[in-house]
Amino acid sequence: MKLFYKTLIIFLPLTILIACDQTGEPEKVNLKETLAETETKAIIDTVENTITSLPKPEQAKASQFGPVSAGDDKYNIDKTPGSMLYDMPQQVMDNVWSAIGALAPITYANSGHNNNLSFVITSDGVLVVNAGANYLLAKALHDEIKKLTEQPVKYVVLENGQIHASLGSNYWLEQGATVIAHEDAATEIKENKFANLERLKRTIKEKADKTVVALPGETFKDKRVIEMGGVRFELLHLGPTHSPGDIVVWLPQKNLTISGDMAFHQRMLPLFEHTDTAGWIQTWDKFAALDAKYVIPGHGEPTNMKEVTLYTKDYLSYLRGKVGVLLESGASLQDAYKIDQSAYMHLPTSEFLAKRNAAQVFQMMEFE
Repeated sequence: MKLFYKTLIIFLPLTILIACDQTGEPEKVNLKETLAETETKAIIDTVENTITSLPKPEQAKASQFGPVSAGDDKYNIDKTPGSMLYDMPQQVMDNVWSAIGALAPITYANSGHNNNLSFVITSDGVLVVNAGANYLLAKALHDEIKKLTEQPVKYVVLENGQIHASLGSNYWLEQGATVIAHEDAATEIKENKFANLERLKRTIKEKADKTVVALPGETFKDKRVIEMGGVRFELLHLGPTHSPGDIVVWLPQKNLTISGDMAFHQRMLPLFEHTDTAGWIQTWDKFAALDAKYVIPGHGEPTNMKEVTLYTKDYLSYLRGKVGVLLESGASLQDAYKIDQSAYMHLPTSEFLAKRNAAQVFQMMEFE
């Protein structure tokens, strides 16, 4: 029901993933794969032609999120007030579930559940993707898992080292699960542990009780394969993307990728000082080569490759193309703030990320 309802608010009508089996995988967006200077204008034209059919900001998500305002109460919502979970797990396909987080920053209301907490049940155990932002949130997710299966949670995979992916790790370690992350994500957790924990405590207060920083018990560099209960899980670090140590979880038998922050579609992606946008676009080719039919992104409802390509790769290509033109003309950073991002301004968080993203790309491309 939730997936059907939310199909009214995105670029292409989406159905629950079971229905996708009947309609087949959408065609891939046909964009050029390079950002060479000689092709800058062509890329801008291609992306602009693609986004002209996007819903206008006033027509998309307005009823659910209200006016685009950083101070609006749309970010202080909790769908399940009786639980630490922002929303209960929903079944994506057989034995695959995901508790879809708030499309917002971490707030007291959402208890830190502002990303997707997914899990796969097998006949020999459960694999969870993302530990959650805190101990009590991880426990709440585990309580829901126990309602569905008696199998133990054997593995918890961190999509990266960010707060909402990693700070619930100490709960899972107490349960005897193996927590796995990319080596760069583990480094980020270690380096930022005090700042991240203090930030979490300031924001969610007593909901951070019992949370302590715990490092993953196992790390890998490029690929880690888990075979459990007849299901093959491939943990893949494909290259630079959103943040250090970003990985995707590929389930070839289910034609499903749990993409983490590789892919966005229902909220604006954030760009950080360490985000390599050119590298992210190149990494996307490896991601697309998996040819996944179904995608559970790091944020937002399950979807397909066409949708996440539009709001991730195409958005990055658009920003870089526009910034490239500004740099060639000798424009300043102030001009980057004026880049037209209206086609994306219906996305939650766009009101405080759009200009920052443009500035981040400008500052990085100055030195490329």
